[in-house]
Amino acid sequence: MIATPEFWAAAGFVALIGVLIYFKVGQGIGASLDKRSERIKTALDEAVQLREEAQHLLVEHQRKQRDAVRETEEMLVKAREAAERFATEAAANLEITLKRREEMAHDRIARAEAEALQQVREIAVDVSVAATRALIAEKLDDGSRSALIDSAISELPDKLH
Repeated sequence: MIATPEFWAAAGFVALIGVLIYFKVGQGIGASLDKRSERIKTALDEAVQLREEAQHLLVEHQRKQRDAVRETEEMLVKAREAAERFATEAAANLEITLKRREEMAHDRIARAEAEALQQVREIAVDVSVAATRALIAEKLDDGSRSALIDSAISELPDKLH
């Protein structure tokens, strides 16, 4: 039995276990494994906590994004309403302005017509006065002219009052 390799393998194993117990290597390995287990547990706890915080932040950012989208849609609706209102006001103002300009054009035309009529009258008066002078100069002699001038002068005070 001592000569078998199995015996010597078993004896070496027992000796190794004895040396490990003598030098308290097992306790160090156990303590090391406990420390490592504790570090892993701490890291897992931190990871769980970070995951929960990330999940919370994700939910909060999603809510903020929904709020921002809703606010943007509301702003777009308000902007469209304002644009429609401005367009309606601009069309109304344009119509009022066009009517005002049309009235002004009619007034200018009426004034131009009145001025033209006044000029025609003035020209007619000038022509008739010139024609009357020419007729008077041709048809009346000096005595008739003097009588006509004297009669006009005598009527003048009655016509001025």
